[in-house]
Parts: sequence; C-alpha cells; structure tokens
Amino acid sequence: MDLKTVSELFSVRDVRNAVLGIIVIVGGLSLAALTYLAHQTGNPRLAMVAAVISMVFVVLILIFVVPPLAKNASKEASQLNLPFEFTLGGAIMLGLIAIVAFSAWNTGNNLLFLVLSFLIATMVVGFLAGGLCLKKLDVKMRFPETIFAGEETTILVSIHNRKRLLSSYSVVAEVRGKEREESIAAADLRKLLPGFIATRLAKAPVVRRTLDYFAYLPRNQVTESKVPHIFPTRGRLLIKDFELSTKFPFAFFRHRRRLSARETELIVLPPIEPLGSEIDDMPLEAGQLISQKRGSGQDLLSLRDYMPNDDLRRVDWKATARSRGLMVREFAAEDDRKITVIFDPRIPEGEEPRLTLREKLETEQEGKSPIASARFERAVKLVSSLLSHFAEQQAEVRLVIGSSSDEFGVGSRHLVESLKRLAVVEPARIVDLTVSEIESAAYEFIESDEVSHYFIVTTLPEDAFLPEIALRSQILSY
Repeated sequence: MDLKTVSELFSVRDVRNAVLGIIVIVGGLSLAALTYLAHQTGNPRLAMVAAVISMVFVVLILIFVVPPLAKNASKEASQLNLPFEFTLGGAIMLGLIAIVAFSAWNTGNNLLFLVLSFLIATMVVGFLAGGLCLKKLDVKMRFPETIFAGEETTILVSIHNRKRLLSSYSVVAEVRGKEREESIAAADLRKLLPGFIATRLAKAPVVRRTLDYFAYLPRNQVTESKVPHIFPTRGRLLIKDFELSTKFPFAFFRHRRRLSARETELIVLPPIEPLGSEIDDMPLEAGQLISQKRGSGQDLLSLRDYMPNDDLRRVDWKATARSRGLMVREFAAEDDRKITVIFDPRIPEGEEPRLTLREKLETEQEGKSPIASARFERAVKLVSSLLSHFAEQQAEVRLVIGSSSDEFGVGSRHLVESLKRLAVVEPARIVDLTVSEIESAAYEFIESDEVSHYFIVTTLPEDAFLPEIALRSQILSY
C-alpha cells in the first residue's frame, strides 16, 4: 500500500476536525455522566458546573461536528431516490413546533395548544399537497442531433398532467445522468481500499441538468416548452432518468419524483471558431487528378437518394422530379481536396499543478473535470475548427488521434462523426515527451500512396520533427 497515495485522501483539516470531533463528543458524554452522578450523590454545585460545561460542549459539537455531517448527508441524499427532503424553511418550522410544543406542555396554555395544532396542520397539508402535485406526471424531452459546447441549444420539454381533477404547480424538470461509467480515480481507490468500499467510492457522480420551471400544469393536458440550454464543456452525457421536484405549497418540503428514461447518450461537440486567413492562403495544389471515389470534384459520379445532413445544394431537381423523390448528385473526388489532421493528445506532465486523489474526487463531485487542461482544450478547439473549415470547402477530411485514424469523408455527417471522436478525447500526461511516437504515426500516413495535405497539432515544436515530415506537413504547436 502506497502511504503517500493514502495520505492524499485526507487533508490536515480532515484529521484536525476528526480529532476535535472525537474530543468534543467524548468530553460531552463524560460531562453528562458526571452531571448524572452528581445528581445521584446529592452534590448540586458539581452538577451545576458540569451542566454549564456540558452546554459549552454542545455548542462545540454544533460548530465542529454537525456541519460536516450535514454537508455529507446532503450529498448522499441527493444521490438517493428519496421522495422528499426538508428545506431550510421546513427545518425552521420544525424548530418552532418543538418550541411551541414544549411551551404548551410546560404551561398547559390552551392558546399554545391551538397554535401548535395550527402549525402541525400546516405541515401535514403542505406535505400532502406537495406529494399530490407530482402524481401522474409524464415527461418527454427532445434534444437536437448536434450539440456544441458553449452554444445555446434548444431542448423541447413536454410534461403531460394525467390528473383529471387537479392541476400541478411550481414543478422543476431535471435530467440526470453520468459523464463516465466510473470515477477517474477508480484505479487508485481499488489499490488503496477494500473492494466493497472502493466500488462504492469509485462510482461516477450523478450529473444534474435543470431544464425548465413550470409554474402551472393544467389538468389532463400536455404542456410543452422550448428551453435554451448551454452545455459548458464538451464530452459525453449518459442520460439515466428524469426528476420532477416541487416545493409547493409552503416550501417546507422539496418533493421529488424520479421517472425512468430510455438510456440515451448525448455527445457535446467541441466548439468551432473561425480560422485565420493564413489557412486560406496555404497552397493546396496537388494535381487535379480525378478518381472513382466519392468526393468534391466537378465530374458527376452517381445519383442517389437524399439522406439527412446532405447538402441541399447537391440536390438534382430534374432527377427529383422524374423519380418523385429527393435525389442527390455525387461527384468524383480530386486528390487536391484531401486533408488529414493528426492530433497529438500528449501534454507534458507537471505543466499544471497536480491534483491529489482527494482533490480529484472533490472536483469530480462538483461537476468539473479534474483532468481538464486549458492548453489541451485550446488544441481541441483548433482541431475542430480545422475540420469544420475544410469540410465547408467540400474537401475530404480525415482525423487521426494519436495512432487511431478514421477514413476520408466529405459532408456534414462525416464532420459530425469526427467531432464526436474529438469530443471524448482526453489528454495523456507524459513525463518524458518525445517526438518518436507521433513522428512514426505521421510518417506512416505521409509515406502512404494517398495524396493528402497534412496538419499536425502537437505540443512539440516544428524543429523537433524530421525535415521530410516538416516539409510535407503543416505543424501547429499548442
């Protein structure tokens, strides 16, 4: 067992709070026992002193023990399928009920008993009304085919209130899912902890996305809403279920209802930005040789049925009129329109502050990516912009990530498939970063029979590559 890695799970603050908590709890219990013994032996002075000191320990427990426990309990409760939870207003209301109940029992005042019954009735009515509000509600959500990080995406949210007599009020619709199957710290946790504990801690945190707030849902009707939503980062979101919640009518409780959803994987594509004019000025002249492959040349190759995401400019209206179905022209490819983008996902280790195991878990629980790198994200944005730029020019593009490559393709469908691969790529932090690995991959493609224009996006400088590779490709360092 690596003690250094074990120590990363606990900070100095955690150890301090644990020791103080144990001391305070043991001291409080000891003083309580001392107070009881003092009463039993008839020593009122000792009992009074012990009682006063016990109250001090109670205050210390409220300061050092209760807040961390409440915070952790709240995190655990959010992951569970609990039907309701108390709000701050509900906790205050319970405190008032306890105070009024004690005062009524202590004094026997009928007015206090009347106030107590009113408070309890308010809590009961609020609880029943909130639970009834979420009954017989069905949710449907429709996401667009392509979602780009940082761009406003319109999501269609539809809620069907199947209740025949009652409407629903103040309903919040959320979607829940996971960005990965397990935590990025799963391997380290399995090395350090017993199996059942590591399995529990290695679960990927649940990601919640609040979609819309419905103030009023009429009875026996369907209410639809188009919600603008922004996904802040690229990546994968595996939708598991929906959640409806309400604080109606008095906000003493937050009622929740989970609805199962068809498991759907959303891929948030990396953002695309316009490239500078220097890309347009690069010479792309390789011979104008016509091939019998589909591409973006001028010679007609074939006609086929229209498919989604096909460019409408390629629709052959005469053939469409004859066949009574949309027909699309396909052209022969020309070798000067092939673009290969080679992306090197390796970045130097130690370039950014290293996160401890505890920091990784906390960052992941907060919904942030603990392996994100600002430099790497700029590179991903550059690669996506290159692919989009040449795809708009109807060039055949191919994306190579490390040694993994796809085929040449043209059109928006192939572009989206390439961006999906790019959306889930993660940086590989290497201590000794050498040029040999990416150089061998690039050399293999450059020396192949296919004529293409090569762009290598890497952290390595241009002078680190062999001269023949540097001459036959455009190296973009990030």
